[in-house]
Amino acid sequence: MISNVGRKPHVVFENRFAKAKKIESIIELEKKIKSEHKLLEVGTGSGGIAFYFASHYQQEVFAVDISDNRQFMDGYNFQLVSDTKLPYADNFFDIVISNHVIEHVGEKQQQQEHLDEINRVLKPGGILYLAVPNRWMLIEPHYQLIFLSWLPKKIRSYYLKKIRNIAFYDCEPLEKNELENLFSMSELTYKNYCIEALHIFVRDEKSYKGLYVIFKWLPLGILKKIVGLIPTLIYLAKK
Repeated sequence: MISNVGRKPHVVFENRFAKAKKIESIIELEKKIKSEHKLLEVGTGSGGIAFYFASHYQQEVFAVDISDNRQFMDGYNFQLVSDTKLPYADNFFDIVISNHVIEHVGEKQQQQEHLDEINRVLKPGGILYLAVPNRWMLIEPHYQLIFLSWLPKKIRSYYLKKIRNIAFYDCEPLEKNELENLFSMSELTYKNYCIEALHIFVRDEKSYKGLYVIFKWLPLGILKKIVGLIPTLIYLAKK
């Protein structure tokens, strides 16, 4: 994934096709994916998501990362990058995927640059899929520590050092309002898709069929009240 100095990539190798299918389902709620679309995955990691879209839609698919950790290399164009800058022309892509990347690019300035660059390379009407861990998740997913991201920034690394003997907490998870402010600063219109994603997750996972029935019949007003506590924030944004 994209990162800056002092931050390491957190590459996920498992279940990339399953993740790609969930991303596909969310994007399809807003815009039909077509073979003639150009798609970019920022922070491709193992390459599984880029490979999935290239092989299922015969699209022109591109991917970037700060290091090459790919297990899936065929069917798409890959470039190494050194920061948040994207090596593409303005208004080039129909779809951009930023899946658990923005928390790794750096502080707020770099996170804003990440969205500004995506906005620049998106075509008018193009769609960004963005997912990021919610700061208020109970268990921090990168280091599996309870309440790690809840703590003030100045003591997160201290906690990580004491428990995991890792000197620096190199992630910047966001809360809902912080992310929406970044979208607004980048002049991207956005919509929260956490509830839809939750429905898709519990629908598709066999072990969660009971939860699917519950979520299917819960009033929308109740679901909206828990959006800010869902572990992963998921948005579609448009140029």
